[in-house]
Amino acid sequence: MCSLTANESYRTLSVGQSWFILAPETANFSSDVSTASPSPASDSAPEASDFIRKAIREDLAAGRYERVQTRWPPEPNGYIGIGHAKAITLNFDVAREFGGFCSLRFDDTNPEREKLEYVESIKEDIRWLGFDWGEHEYYASDYYERLYELAEQLVEQGDAYVDSLTAEQISQHRGVPTRPGRESPDRNRPPADSLDLLRRMRAGEFADGAWVLRARIDMASPNLNLRDPVMYRIRRARHYRTGDAWCIYPMYDWAHGQSDSIEGVTHSLCSLEFENNRPLYDWYLDKLGIFHSRQIEFNHLNVGFAVLHKRILRRLVADGTVRGWDDPRLLTLRGLRRRGYTPSAIRAFVRSVGLTKTTVLISYAQLEYYLREELNRTATRVMAVLDPLPVVITNYPEGRTEQVEVENNPEDPDAGTRKLPFSRELYVERSDFLEQAPRRFFRLSPGREVRLKGAYYITCDEAVKDGDGRVTQLRCSYDPASRGGGTADGRRVRGTLHWVSAAHAHNAEVRLYDHLFTTENMNEVEHEDLAAHLNPRSEVVLTGCKVEPGLAAARPEQIFQFLRHGYFVVDNRDSRPGAPVFNRSVGLRDTWAKVQRAGRR
Repeated sequence: MCSLTANESYRTLSVGQSWFILAPETANFSSDVSTASPSPASDSAPEASDFIRKAIREDLAAGRYERVQTRWPPEPNGYIGIGHAKAITLNFDVAREFGGFCSLRFDDTNPEREKLEYVESIKEDIRWLGFDWGEHEYYASDYYERLYELAEQLVEQGDAYVDSLTAEQISQHRGVPTRPGRESPDRNRPPADSLDLLRRMRAGEFADGAWVLRARIDMASPNLNLRDPVMYRIRRARHYRTGDAWCIYPMYDWAHGQSDSIEGVTHSLCSLEFENNRPLYDWYLDKLGIFHSRQIEFNHLNVGFAVLHKRILRRLVADGTVRGWDDPRLLTLRGLRRRGYTPSAIRAFVRSVGLTKTTVLISYAQLEYYLREELNRTATRVMAVLDPLPVVITNYPEGRTEQVEVENNPEDPDAGTRKLPFSRELYVERSDFLEQAPRRFFRLSPGREVRLKGAYYITCDEAVKDGDGRVTQLRCSYDPASRGGGTADGRRVRGTLHWVSAAHAHNAEVRLYDHLFTTENMNEVEHEDLAAHLNPRSEVVLTGCKVEPGLAAARPEQIFQFLRHGYFVVDNRDSRPGAPVFNRSVGLRDTWAKVQRAGRR
């Protein structure tokens, strides 16, 4: 079943239980989303054209504003994620493109959930992402006195009143969009009486919840946000900045637009869920007669197999489903950083998804594409054996060690080479041996020859087994004339294996990460059912892995390509000097490129 409703500012299309916000017919916006292959990650923002930038150009041309000032206004009640990265990047990009600036404002109006810890983490993460707000750091709590003065102005104008209804009663009176709500018995309270009550609320004369301040707008409006919304509530909670100075706190919708106005923000760029709040945003500014910022909404970022909402993330952290806000399975910036995602790859990804007025689920593979493209150019190739199988080269001299030369990155001619020790006893991947190998298996099996990368050709002569029939060792022979990959007779082999010298290998812990959830569109999952959709193999911890000796000195956040395995980063929490822990950032297979090619056929 499909239904279409409309008003003068937006349209919504309902398909079953899903809702999509459609652009106003007069918006003439365009999307940045393209069916062409994404461009590789870049440190610089490309010149863009979309409905937001089009609107700003029109505002400047019409003289509505003489400058451009944006802001990013997080609530400090959790750590920020990739959805926030999209908004951050957009706000800073737009300000730069139009010669303005972007400020950072903490909308700290809910003292019970906000912490200085979150403030500091947000600032650190934004700087890590590559942006800086300079001197323009603000807090809604800086404006509490001014916001209160503006609230008194609305009361004196008859545009706000003090109400005794409880939150539950207010919700009941508000009703549903298809029927008018019911007015509160206090709605026509004389302004002088409401002003007296408001001042007594501030003075702390009343208990929490005894009174609220509501805007007096329209209880018959089809937009529930305009049915006399609450502006202030009594809440005796200590604020992380203002302490106990206040016992009434402004609601977000009241503080947000007025804070924009106080700061002189020209364009308030918000995610799509605030579209229905825009009439309220405009009503407050118009009634107060103060500087009028323009709110423009864009689509929220949704990524497959992930949840991005802080409320859900708080729950996952609190119940121990994940190990903190920086768990590498989360798409928080802390989690992405710990998993090895780079700021430039994240910026390239969020720019690539474009701006629309519709909610779109972005493939996780597209996120991986941008990291893989960058790391393919920059990451040093190294040897790591995750499931080691011992190999003895029976005809190699005992006690001998030689150095073989391997390239650091074939994509970067300037990356050079390095020396690796080669000896009689090695480790190879257990999966690189099959006793009964199919025809197209080009790795080790009895009698088959393979090339060891950078070293020699070897042939498997014997598989040694334990009492349970498990292979415990391979005994092989090597061709001394094949060093470096060539032979006197010019023969070639199909398989090339990575390896490490047993005497020189370093033990390491390696963590393999996958999606936290098994369901791609987690927006369709009820919050109480999250546990049923968890991926039991979202984290696999491997111990006893063998890595080439130079990796013992790897530093936190260094990223390498483990040959034939993928890209791995040194964990920035659990690694210790000489004992690195490696997290898999992304595999080598580019599923997004395959999707893109299929779309063009």
